[in-house]
Amino acid sequence: MEVHIGPSWKEQLKNEFSKTYFQQVTTFIKMEVMAGKTIYPPGKFIFHAFDKTSFDNVKVVILGQDPYHGPGQAHGLSFSVPPGIKPPPSLVNIFKELHADIGMPIPSHGTLEKWAEQGVLLLNAVLTVRANEPASHSKSGWMEFTDAVIKTISEKKKHVVFMLWGRFAHEKQVLIDETKHLLLKAAHPSPFSADKGFFGCKHFSKANAYLAANGLEPIDWFL
Repeated sequence: MEVHIGPSWKEQLKNEFSKTYFQQVTTFIKMEVMAGKTIYPPGKFIFHAFDKTSFDNVKVVILGQDPYHGPGQAHGLSFSVPPGIKPPPSLVNIFKELHADIGMPIPSHGTLEKWAEQGVLLLNAVLTVRANEPASHSKSGWMEFTDAVIKTISEKKKHVVFMLWGRFAHEKQVLIDETKHLLLKAAHPSPFSADKGFFGCKHFSKANAYLAANGLEPIDWFL
């Protein structure tokens, strides 16, 4: 099957696309569509994170769980929404932490493509979801693919910042070589948990300090 993904990632992940689990993912999604299910994000955005951030350019990984499951929200970048869509509560809390950490004014929009273009891989562990059914594609095989993405970054790059928010993301710690990367862990920015360690984590300033210390251009987080 021809996978439409950025060329640098196609090269790095070429062995994954022929594996049984990936064929099962594509079959599962096709069956969902044939059954009349609405799937988010639209097909052209499933690999949007990889198109916006090349493998060579990855400096930071922000890991989400699965795409937003409401109409018009998901466009293939974790926590981000397209222009014109109201920022969801978790993203609002991310903006609050950015304001407290580095003084960024709270934006009126929730589009994070500016980050992606600077090397922030906005990666969901599951790349698709059924409308109004969170985690509905979590057992489809996507996580095996995105685990391979994380391991590839860890093995082949140096000095990447991994931001893992919430218990689900924390489970990915075992995939990351902490001797050559910076691992930042906090509670999830959801309204249910942001006050349990996300607020005050200062991950954005810590990431930039680490990048600068290793001779890399810091991220301009201001939107």
